[in-house]
Amino acid sequence: MVIGVISDTHARITESALEALEGSSLILHAGDVGSPDVIQALEKIAPVYPVRGNTDRGMWAQALPMTQLVEAEGMSFYVLHDIGTLNIDPGHIGINAVIYGHSHAPKEEWRGGVLYFNPGSAGPRRFNLPVCLGRIRISDGVLSTEWVNLE
Repeated sequence: MVIGVISDTHARITESALEALEGSSLILHAGDVGSPDVIQALEKIAPVYPVRGNTDRGMWAQALPMTQLVEAEGMSFYVLHDIGTLNIDPGHIGINAVIYGHSHAPKEEWRGGVLYFNPGSAGPRRFNLPVCLGRIRISDGVLSTEWVNLE
């Protein structure tokens, strides 16, 4: 199974991002979506599980949850925007991966058997950070990650 992971689109969804997400079984959006149009475009590829980021405002954004717990292939993914607001112990409650955005910096870290994964920003470039998104593969109960450069 392939899970598309995207964040910080800030109302911008490029053709290269959509192409990179083709073949995903589901898509996790870690916030700063920017527009409901982004979610609608992603839903044409696979079911989308978005969360609200600090720049998501307006009536449409009020419908986005601050966090989501998504189950896939026997794995649990906890999605939020800002890792600094994480107020649970993921490993203690059986979460396999924490998906977050906000910093625009792609990052993978394993702590206590839990994957912490930031796909980076798929929206406008910020500083000298790459414009990218991520993929998580589940194979035989093992998670593996990759980033896709969108430039």
